[in-house]
Amino acid sequence: MSDLPPRDPNESDPFEQIVEAETDLPQALDSARAGETPIPDLAVIEAGSRTLRTQGGPPQGDVPTRPQDPEVDKALREVEAELATRWGETKLEPSVSRISALMDVLGEPQRSYPSIHITGTNGKTSTARMIEALLGAFELRTGRYTSPHVQSITERISLDGAPIAAERFVETYQDIKPYIEMVDAAQEYRLSFFEVLTGMAYAAFADAPVDVAVVEVGMGGSWDATNVIDGDVAVVTPIDLDHTDRLGSTPGEIAGEKAGIIKSDSTVILAQQPVDAAQVLLKKAVEVDATVAREGLEFGVVSRQVAVGGQLLTLRGLGGEYDEVYLPLHGAYQAHNAAVALAAVEAFFGVGSQRPEPLDIDTVRKAFASVSSPGRLEVVRRSPTIVLDAAHNPAGARATAEAVSEAFDFSRLIGVVGASGDKNVRGLLEAFEPIFAEVVVTQNSSHRAMDADELAAIAVEVFGEERVQVEPRLPDALEAAITLAEEEGEYAGAGVLVTGSVITVGEARLLLGKG
Repeated sequence: MSDLPPRDPNESDPFEQIVEAETDLPQALDSARAGETPIPDLAVIEAGSRTLRTQGGPPQGDVPTRPQDPEVDKALREVEAELATRWGETKLEPSVSRISALMDVLGEPQRSYPSIHITGTNGKTSTARMIEALLGAFELRTGRYTSPHVQSITERISLDGAPIAAERFVETYQDIKPYIEMVDAAQEYRLSFFEVLTGMAYAAFADAPVDVAVVEVGMGGSWDATNVIDGDVAVVTPIDLDHTDRLGSTPGEIAGEKAGIIKSDSTVILAQQPVDAAQVLLKKAVEVDATVAREGLEFGVVSRQVAVGGQLLTLRGLGGEYDEVYLPLHGAYQAHNAAVALAAVEAFFGVGSQRPEPLDIDTVRKAFASVSSPGRLEVVRRSPTIVLDAAHNPAGARATAEAVSEAFDFSRLIGVVGASGDKNVRGLLEAFEPIFAEVVVTQNSSHRAMDADELAAIAVEVFGEERVQVEPRLPDALEAAITLAEEEGEYAGAGVLVTGSVITVGEARLLLGKG
C-alpha cells in the first residue's frame, strides 16, 4: 500500500507548487525544438523527484546530476536553451555539408585521432560503453560520443570513461560558438542540435587529446553528422526496422544507409544480421576494400550462463577464446554486444592480422566487469524491484522481454510504458504482452510523446481492458505500478518494468532518486 499520507483536498498540491516556483527555468529542450509554448526545463520531473515516495538510493556516477555550483548550473542551462532553439534530432536534412563546413573552420579536429564508428538499430550505446571500457583498460585515453542521453546532456560526451564535466561542456560550446555562427550564416539551414553537439564532441576529443574516439551514429550512417570521421573500425550492431520513414522499409534498405560508415581499408565488425542486410553490408565492404569479421563465423559467443547481477561468458574473439568473462549486464543480447565490442577492440589493435596473439585475458576480464549501461535493464530499487529499460522498438522490446524472463524470477510483472508517437507502439506492446500481468500507460514530457489516452487505446487492444490502467503523469504511473506490485505482499516477488522510451526511462530515473 502507499506510504503517502492522505492530503486535504482543499490544500494545494506540493508537486504543483514546486512546478509553479520553477517556471523561470529555461524552456524544455523538446518543446523548444518543436516551437511549442515554453515550459519549465524539467520542472515537472524535478518536482516529482522531491515528492514521489519511491526513492531508490544514491545517484549513479556514470549519469551526472545537475552541477552543484549555481553559476555553473546557470551557464549549462543557458547553453541547453541555446541548443534548444536549433532543429531537434527528429528534424533532418540528409546532408553532411553543414557539419563538414564546421569541421573545416575548426581545422578538422576529427582527423587528429583514430576512431571506432558504430551504427545499427539496437545495442549501439551498450556496445560503445564496452569498447570504451576495453580501450581504457589497455591504458588508452578515450573519448566517447553517444546519444540520446538518459538524464543529462553532458552524458553524450565522455572523456576517460566519465561524462564531460559541466564546466568543460560549457567551455567547449563557448570556444566553438563563433565558428558555429560563421557556418550558420553561410548555409541554407542552421546547424542542428545534433550537428552542434557532434562538433563539440570532436573538438573536445582533439583538445583532450584522446588516443581513440568511440563514436555512435545518431541515425543511419551515410548522412549522419558523425560521418565526417573515417573510422579505422566500423561496427554494425543488429539491424531491424526503426525510423522506417527515413531509412527504409526493409532491413536491406536500412543497411544501405548504415553501410555509409564503412570506409576504405577499414575493418568491419558485423553483428548477426538479417540476410538482406548482411548482403548489402558485405557488398559495401567489398566495394571499398574493407576487411570483414562476422559474428558467428570469425567471432562470437561460445557460452553464457546467468550469474548474480549479470552473466558469465566465454567469448571467441579474432585472436582466440576468452573464458570466465563476467559481464554485469543482463540478457543474451548484451552477451552478443560484448562479443562485438571485443572483436572491435581486437581489430583496432590488429589482433588477427598484424599480431597473432589475443588480448591479455585478465585485462579483458577487468574491463568487462566494470561495464555499466544506465537505463538498460537497470535495477533502481528493491521491494518491489523496479527495473528501467530504454527499449523503444519491437526488436528491442523482444530482447528485453526475453532478458527479463531469464534474469528475474518475478511472480508478477507490472509494466509502465511511455512511448514516442513516431514509433511502432503496437509492436512494442505486443512484445511485452506475454510478460506483463498489467500495464500502466503514461507519457513523458517530450513533445514526441504519444498521448496517454491514445497509447491506452492501443494497449487495450493488445492486453484487454482489464489489464490496462491510464495515468498521464509519470509520477502517478510509477505510484500506481508500485501499488499493484505490492498487492501480492512484501515477499511475493512482484516487480515493475519502466520502458518504452529513453526519455521515459530518464525521467523515471530522476523520480526514483537516481540523479
